[in-house]
Amino acid sequence: MHFRVVIPARYASSRLPGKPLADIGGRPMVLRVLERALQAGAESVVIATDDVRVQQAVEAAGHQALMTSPDHQSGTERLVEVAETLGWPDDTLVVNVQGDEPLIDPMLIREAARQLVLHDDAVMATLAHPIHDHADFINPNVVKVVADEAGYALYFSRAPIPWPRDAFAAKQAMPHEFGALRHIGLYAYRAGFLRTYASLVSSPLERFEMLEQLRVLWHGHRISLGITPMAPAPGVDTPEDLERVRALFGVESRERRVGAA
Repeated sequence: MHFRVVIPARYASSRLPGKPLADIGGRPMVLRVLERALQAGAESVVIATDDVRVQQAVEAAGHQALMTSPDHQSGTERLVEVAETLGWPDDTLVVNVQGDEPLIDPMLIREAARQLVLHDDAVMATLAHPIHDHADFINPNVVKVVADEAGYALYFSRAPIPWPRDAFAAKQAMPHEFGALRHIGLYAYRAGFLRTYASLVSSPLERFEMLEQLRVLWHGHRISLGITPMAPAPGVDTPEDLERVRALFGVESRERRVGAA
């Protein structure tokens, strides 16, 4: 299975300025994400950035970085520019890996690409895993997704969906079997659809929920959804997140050294 990875890396994060270059175990975070993408078996990995400092750090490490427009409103729009600049054929599989997930499991990246291979009628593929915690279910920062019987996404929302009406009306605990799914923010596309995406107007649902994948559903396209038991590792949005990930990275590195010994 051949696929490419693009990692959008915007420098000006409001909660953590300079986030792509934040140090994790002696290397910038964006390079930690890139290493995970290479471990997944990506044919190539491109960092798509809007800041020359990120570009210089990536190129100094011997990897590819492209300067992209600072006016993009989403990571997907940045992918569109990369696909056009590099002239990728329409059937090229492209996985969008967020630049703030330095602990992402490489198998999740590969699985997103595999889902698109398995579903020719989908223009896009993504992943989800079961929610078992009530706090996650009602947390608007945890995006939920509902799928149909065939494994295609019906809707994404920050609201708790599907709503177990009878259980919650009786103030019972969230039933584990009712199928709530947490969306994992990892996307696979064909380069041809990325070009189509560039022509799609933003949808009211997308703007209301602040979820760019709703643009795809709004315009009648299908998104394949792979269900994995593997919960994603925490990403980095705030200084507190960064400290937590640094600690986890240190534990992971020690475990690898012990295993190698």
